[in-house]
Amino acid sequence: MDQLVSTEWLAGEMGASDLRVVDATYFLPDAGRNPRAEYEGGHIPGAVFMDLAELADPSGDLPNMLPSAEKFASRMQSLGLGDGSRIVLYDDSPLKSSARAWWMLNMFGAHSVAILDGGLAKWKAEDRPLETGKPDLRHRHFTVWKDEKQVAKKSDVLANLHDKGAEVVDARPKGRFDGTEPEPREDLPSGHIPGSHSTPHGQFFHEDGTWKTGDELKTVFKDAGVDLDKPMITSCGSGMTAAVPLFAAHLLGKQDVRLYDGAWSEYGADKDAPKATA
Repeated sequence: MDQLVSTEWLAGEMGASDLRVVDATYFLPDAGRNPRAEYEGGHIPGAVFMDLAELADPSGDLPNMLPSAEKFASRMQSLGLGDGSRIVLYDDSPLKSSARAWWMLNMFGAHSVAILDGGLAKWKAEDRPLETGKPDLRHRHFTVWKDEKQVAKKSDVLANLHDKGAEVVDARPKGRFDGTEPEPREDLPSGHIPGSHSTPHGQFFHEDGTWKTGDELKTVFKDAGVDLDKPMITSCGSGMTAAVPLFAAHLLGKQDVRLYDGAWSEYGADKDAPKATA
């Protein structure tokens, strides 16, 4: 199974015994939208709802930090996602949150995970079937392990300021990167990690919400000044949209990509961490 699959492909695979479809829609707390309620109001037949807001570490002050491996495995098992499952993720969020779910599943040991190109919007635009309510779920065993090589920490980002071994790619809107627009969290300054590249996550998509691929993706990175021959660290506000350039890099065959999970919520809050503006 490819990392990116079409609505036509998914429609043809519906009903396969090993296929699991997952709605991974997530909204910012102030968006005024409830992803679980929207899922129950209409979703791709057989899809389960992955609650990314709940699938996080509740012990700290930072939003969206990775949960423990044990918590992740427990949630996946309760959703019926187990060893041997082919998992197709989609969302209906401007944050393209299925990319975060893709990263988490891969990092915690899932072997066959894809994103539905165009998400729920494309599925609905093609008048494909929907169902409502909640499905009956059968628990499946999920063997979990954690690939720490896919995660960057603040210490890695700070070290990279000096050795410049990796390209840091920031998926936040340009105004927040430049320091000309405020951060959503009132206690954070705007600005960016010195030497990082601004690649707002929306640049990786066509107007219809499908992913750019091939040379189009290379052009997005090139126009931002990113050297694709170097390792990459992706960042954003809270680790959500940072998964978009990470997935885009994987579509280009790059494996040396890490996501800075603390992101600007952690880095920006550190008064001693060097910061830059436009």
